[in-house]
Amino acid sequence: MRRVIPLLGVVLALSLSSTAAADTFRVAHPHPSGGASSGAFASTGSVVAFHEQQSGPMSFGALRGIWEAAGNTYGIPWEVLAAINKVETDFGRNLGPSSAGAVGWMQFMPSTWARWGMDANGDGVADPDNPTDAIFSAARYLAGCGGQFDIVRAVYCYNHASWYVNEVLGLAALYSRDGGNGLFAAVQLQPRIGAVRKQVTVSKTQLASARAKALRLAGAERRLLHAAATASLLSNQLEARKQAVLLGVRQHAAALRMSRLRKRLSAATVQLGRLKNEANGASFGSAGLFSAPAGGDSFQVGGTFVPSGQSNGVVSLALQYLGVPYVWGGASPATGFDCSGLVQYVFAQLGVSLPHNTVAQWDDPDAVPVPKDELQPGDLLFFNGLDHVGIYIGDGELIDAPHTGASVQIDSLAERWFAANFDGARRIVSASLGNPSGTTMFAPSSASFSSNVVYFTH
Repeated sequence: MRRVIPLLGVVLALSLSSTAAADTFRVAHPHPSGGASSGAFASTGSVVAFHEQQSGPMSFGALRGIWEAAGNTYGIPWEVLAAINKVETDFGRNLGPSSAGAVGWMQFMPSTWARWGMDANGDGVADPDNPTDAIFSAARYLAGCGGQFDIVRAVYCYNHASWYVNEVLGLAALYSRDGGNGLFAAVQLQPRIGAVRKQVTVSKTQLASARAKALRLAGAERRLLHAAATASLLSNQLEARKQAVLLGVRQHAAALRMSRLRKRLSAATVQLGRLKNEANGASFGSAGLFSAPAGGDSFQVGGTFVPSGQSNGVVSLALQYLGVPYVWGGASPATGFDCSGLVQYVFAQLGVSLPHNTVAQWDDPDAVPVPKDELQPGDLLFFNGLDHVGIYIGDGELIDAPHTGASVQIDSLAERWFAANFDGARRIVSASLGNPSGTTMFAPSSASFSSNVVYFTH
């Protein structure tokens, strides 16, 4: 009997430890990142498994079956799952952990995975590094956030940022329009964009060289004219005037070359802007601001359809004014723009009122500081002691109205002047930003939706 009692104690201890382990993390053996097999999509409990080896990326076509199966199971549009998968990990190319600690194919925080993670492929492990488990868990989580009735708020529940919602829904609309083909069409445009960007860079270099040459010739001409006016001997006066005339001819030729180069640069920047807009697609602009697909209202959001034809946002609007000449104090395309006038006019089209002054724009109550390594398209970039401002368009580039004699153009943060004189960036926070109709496309309401009471607790 004395031997039986200790044995019973061991059995009881093992039983209690197995129950407690249901909510703990454990290391799992890695398994292949294949598609969902038919049948086994049931959750097997709350076991959470992490492992060091990451599954490799998968193609859009291979993942689509999983997105569709998960979406059909939980009433979530597969396009939204695809967009989250793209934004979070680029279809499995970057599984994390992120700087915030998120892990796996759909970038769950460990505490959130402990509540919502599931074994969708039936292998006995709920694994965030497995695409089937992660995508089904994301669909389950979005459904728990009310995604069957209001997908916008559900995506906000997934990541509490309006820019994130806009980016996800913009991609989802693109996938809804053509099953993802538009994404690949955009990729095919990249070589053309690279070639035109190179042409812009070469034109800028040539224009800068021509401008410097014209300035040197103008300076030399002025000195010779001064010598002709002050020389005591007539022969010296005549010789100085002769040399000044010859320099004047060369200066005129340099000015004509500058004019040609300026037109070439303007045409290249306009072409670059158009190609970027084409690559971004009609469904989402460079700024990641959502609008419906071209050709109709085909993507449902929050129980209603977002009307087509809405603005693609700050960047898309700004790119429309490429080539408008610089005019000091200008604040419209009819009269020309200066730097802050361009910013003021673009944001005004989106219902956002900004002052016509760089310092005042920097200090605007709706302008929040943004680190340089966290820039997003549409952010304002300031230079030279707040003497100049431009709009960030992505890829290290900005659109601005730089100076007299130039036009609205695309510049690079890598260029010497911009790199040396960068003051900082500001992001304009406004409920109507990106929606020129003046109605609020997305404004989370704590009265009807809460993301911190249920969704992030175990």
